[in-house]
Amino acid sequence: MSARTNLREAVAGYRAASNSLHEASSRQSRWGLDWMNFFIADVQTGFGTYVAFYLARNGWSEGSTGLALTVGGLAGVLSQIPGGALCDVLTWKRGLVAIGIIAIGAAALILALSHSFAPILCAEVLHGVTAGIITPAIGAISLGLVGRRAMSLRTGRNYRFAAGGHAVTAVLMGLAGAYYWPGAMFLAAATLCVPALISLSFIRPNEIDYARARNAAINQQAKNVGRVLDLAKNRPLVLFAAAITLFQLADASTLPLIGENIARAGQGSVSISLLVIVPQIVVATISPWIGYHSEKRGRRQLLLIGFALEPVRAGLLASTTELPFLIIAQVLSGVTGAVIGVLMIVVIADLTVGSGRFNLAQGIIGAMSGLAASASTVSTGYFFQGFGSWTGFLVIAVIATAATALIWAFLSETKPPGPDEIVDETAHAVAERNI
Repeated sequence: MSARTNLREAVAGYRAASNSLHEASSRQSRWGLDWMNFFIADVQTGFGTYVAFYLARNGWSEGSTGLALTVGGLAGVLSQIPGGALCDVLTWKRGLVAIGIIAIGAAALILALSHSFAPILCAEVLHGVTAGIITPAIGAISLGLVGRRAMSLRTGRNYRFAAGGHAVTAVLMGLAGAYYWPGAMFLAAATLCVPALISLSFIRPNEIDYARARNAAINQQAKNVGRVLDLAKNRPLVLFAAAITLFQLADASTLPLIGENIARAGQGSVSISLLVIVPQIVVATISPWIGYHSEKRGRRQLLLIGFALEPVRAGLLASTTELPFLIIAQVLSGVTGAVIGVLMIVVIADLTVGSGRFNLAQGIIGAMSGLAASASTVSTGYFFQGFGSWTGFLVIAVIATAATALIWAFLSETKPPGPDEIVDETAHAVAERNI
């Protein structure tokens, strides 16, 4: 069979799978979710990279910058679990997202208008809290709109639009900082919150199925959802959470550290924007294919690829600071980000199906990841200051290797077997036996 035939069949298969997204919700709701992901992309990239660059330009030390980022990260950690629990209980999921978008805009305005210590910490706290609200709510809305059968592709599509939004946000923030004043970067981000709210309004609330959005069994009432302790007894979920936590410990501080190095080398905001844009282009390109192939071939092999590329990236960053090699490292980051970003939601859905605790599980793993990210930013800031970049990136590579080994040794395939497992009723029955 020729390569052209293989490509044609792959494209046809992807289109057929993509069409399944159209069965559970209207075009208006799907497009509203698409463009909401696009315009709130700044909450995903966080202001972390730009805050680090902004504060370094204003004379903050590496330690102080790491402390500011850590405060925001801790706020995100503390909000993740209650945010996930709220998404399991409340039907007004669009309202949760709206609150988060408004909080992002307020944080951006504070950052734009001040660079003194107290306002920056307040902005970081406000921005951090949005992670606990928006992230699980988007997962819940997606699952509620399309169901388990199309969740892999829907998640890939979410990440495609979010990555496109990341790239646009990076361009706007970079140009604003270069041609106006550094605080204008955050005014550009705040402006994007307006179309995000407009896009959110296009999602029809009556199309977000309440039970499906919690990954609950059919007709399961809120008071009958699985106990929180059941999540702790779910061994594959615990192992997956541990691997994600180690990965975040290695990955979270990498780009902010690059941003600080670029600022201290005298390069402008356009350079850091380029390094932010490159992985987002990769994510936007391959995320839907990650979702498609995770349904066709399974999750585990793709997860191993995504995790294994992180120590390679850290080793490359340890060996050079030249811009072309930094761009290569960011291409690797894009592949890793697409794989782990898409499959984290999908694997959590696999492992919690029928429990009604999908969003709480998202919150718990998000909290663990956020705690690791906060520890990463503050510890690596001081570690790099004391021991240098080369040693610091090698330590990051070792941690990333440990995360990869955990996935390889202990986590088996999570995709339910057989072609018909994607029907909701069957999936719920399987889950109730396994959890």
